[in-house]
Amino acid sequence: MKFFKNLLIFTGVVSIGIGLLSFYTGTALLHPLIWFILGFMVVVTALAFYVSRLGVGYDPDNFQLYYFGSMGFRMILSIAVIFIYVFMYSENELQFVFNFFALYFLFTGFEIYSLITNFAPQLKKQN
Repeated sequence: MKFFKNLLIFTGVVSIGIGLLSFYTGTALLHPLIWFILGFMVVVTALAFYVSRLGVGYDPDNFQLYYFGSMGFRMILSIAVIFIYVFMYSENELQFVFNFFALYFLFTGFEIYSLITNFAPQLKKQN
């Protein structure tokens, strides 16, 4: 449950940053669909963490399998979203991709940090 609270706080901080950038630069730096990208990242990050947590609960010895599986799923889903946007819409494609990957890397870093801090003590106890 601590992860979801931290995810909410992190999302709030990122939202404030996006709001400030949007206020001061308009659409010069941020794509108009940035809020949908943010929502997508929150859902995918929560889902990836949930799958990793379930994996550790069922089989702690194969933590890497569940973690990398959830990361692979996240990457494939992200590539699919970018692919769909680029081929369906022809406006600001490069800006969309840059905004998408900026949030992708921010949320991936947050997830890695959260997984290390949450699961490292559990994995050390088992060894």
